[in-house]
Parts: sequence; C-alpha cells; structure tokens
Amino acid sequence: MPISREKKSEILAKLQKIFAGSKSLAFVNFHKLTVGNAQALRRKLREAGSGYFVAKKSLIEKALKGGAVKGEIPKLDGEIAVAYLVEGGDDVTAPSREVFGFEKKLEKAVSLVGGIFEGMFKGKDEMVVIASIPSRQTLLAQFVNLVNSPLQRFAVSLSEVAKKKA
Repeated sequence: MPISREKKSEILAKLQKIFAGSKSLAFVNFHKLTVGNAQALRRKLREAGSGYFVAKKSLIEKALKGGAVKGEIPKLDGEIAVAYLVEGGDDVTAPSREVFGFEKKLEKAVSLVGGIFEGMFKGKDEMVVIASIPSRQTLLAQFVNLVNSPLQRFAVSLSEVAKKKA
C-alpha cells in the first residue's frame, strides 16, 4: 500500500529536522536485520544518546538536497535507515560507533553506507574510521591512565629503593 501525501510530507519534515539538528549521523543498510535485533539496535542507540529512523531512500535524498551539507551524497544502496545524534547529545561518534558495533556483532546484518560528520558527507570507509574512535569517556580514561602510569612506576621504584635500604 503506497504512502499518502500527508504521511510523506510528515516523514520529509521529520527527516529535514533530523538533518538540520544533528551534528552527526550515519546511513545504515539494514537488509538482513530481524525485528528483535532492530529493537536491540534502537535500544543501544537510545542509551548512547542517538536515534534511529527508517524512511524511503527517495525521501531521504529529497530531504538532503535542500540542506547545508557539503560534498557528494554517498550512494544509498539497499534498505536505508538513519542513525542520528539527538539534540543535546554530546558524543558525536556514537551513532556510527554503535551501528558499527552491531555490524561486527550480527555478522553484517546491518552496515554503514555513509553519513554526515562535521557538516560534510562521508563515505563508508570514512564512517568506519569515525566509528572506530572510542567514546569520550574511554578517551578520558585512557588519558588519565597515561598520566598516572609514570607516577605509579616512580612510586613503585621509590618503594623498592626504600625496601633495599631498610
């Protein structure tokens, strides 16, 4: 059953709002995704401060044409959904990272086909690189560990010197 004009205009308005309000988003091919796995993906994205919206490719492309995004729209093959950073979200890599995690976990049931990052269209390879960036929390923990490591080794060395002198 075809979608009515009113429904198409509602979907188009929602897509335009998503594209205008999101700092980062990923285009997702979900061809082999089951309903249960789709719900798990939506839940995981929601926990990461991201959303997930499925729409027809023609409506996605129509919503993208009027935007202020630079570059060339990546080729959207297959059944496409949009994983996007919701307003107020601070982890700009979350949408692509969570989808990429599901891609590895579910053996290619979902896949990144491109996205928008920092106001530019990115291809699949670039989005995979962005997806491999750890979360801000993880990066901060790694930094603290990096700073703490020499101090900890110095303290252990002093302790060993004190033991030898005693």
